[in-house]
Amino acid sequence: MVDAAAPVIAAAAARDGVTIAWERLPYGADHFLATGETLPEEAFAHLHDGVDAIFVGALGDPRVPGNEHARDILLGLRFRLDLYVNFRPVRLLHESLCPLRLPVTAAPAASAAPAHARAAGAADRTIDFVIFRENTEGVYLGRGRSKAVGTPEEEQIAEEVHTAPRVSRILRAAFEWARAHGKGLVTMSDKANAVPAHRLWQRLFGEIGEEFPELTREHRYVDALAMELVRDPTRFQVIVTGNLFGDILSDLAAQLVGGLGLAASANLHPGRPGLFEPVHGSAPSLAGKGVANPMAALLTGALMLDQLGAPLGARALETGVAAAIAAEITTPDLGGTASTGEVAEWIGRRVEGVEVG
Repeated sequence: MVDAAAPVIAAAAARDGVTIAWERLPYGADHFLATGETLPEEAFAHLHDGVDAIFVGALGDPRVPGNEHARDILLGLRFRLDLYVNFRPVRLLHESLCPLRLPVTAAPAASAAPAHARAAGAADRTIDFVIFRENTEGVYLGRGRSKAVGTPEEEQIAEEVHTAPRVSRILRAAFEWARAHGKGLVTMSDKANAVPAHRLWQRLFGEIGEEFPELTREHRYVDALAMELVRDPTRFQVIVTGNLFGDILSDLAAQLVGGLGLAASANLHPGRPGLFEPVHGSAPSLAGKGVANPMAALLTGALMLDQLGAPLGARALETGVAAAIAAEITTPDLGGTASTGEVAEWIGRRVEGVEVG
């Protein structure tokens, strides 16, 4: 998918006069199996200091059943680069992609300028919201201990870590994004009724929210939020939550708008190079068959171009993907018959301004 998407992303960037110089790093599963090496220190230093953005292909290989290769690279980069914002846009590009029975309309094409604010609870039948997931704490830190492993009394303890500085900055990032993009509603989700540590999120959400008086803020326990996302996702605008809940909710939300084949994400720390990742993971059974969906990679490219100062290119990728879906130029996961390359090439011609049928 990276091979198919990269030239299209580069063509889109050219609309803003931006040139993408791709550098391919060799640290895939084959390299790991041959050397035992995931991401050496010199490679990490290069990614820290020598690039403007990092674009990650699909990670995961059945030959590495413990998944240590993918975990060390992906989580390692998030933690070590302190990419504390996992940003997941959720936008319905075509009505046919939504599995819900409620009436919905496709979200209008994004513009380079901030959207007009819409009041919380407004009668808007589009699915168009974003999720801010805290990316550097929670149970993903891997803290804990084991006892009596392999016995009937085995005990596994995972520690969930939340600190005020890191919770504050993800909450502030969500509020600031909502203000900058004309959104009116910020929803925070936790499970403080069962996990006392989550009360920190509630306190800081209230304190920081007071700095944004023009925004409506609301709280939902995560189980209730999951239910509401299925019942009526059109009412949400900005959702902010912790690492584990953000991971689960963002994949649920992706399915509401077409599935992981359309799911883009950005791992960000303002002022630093971001890590941009189509979140569908790998599908070894599909390798070499030309049927994998490149749209998530292209939409992730749009997020990358936004950070690199190429908003026209970003919008061209988004509208190109939406146009391909409307024209039924899709891979089998979306009901089409086109190959990976055919989909990317069709979108690429549209991005370059060539009329396509």
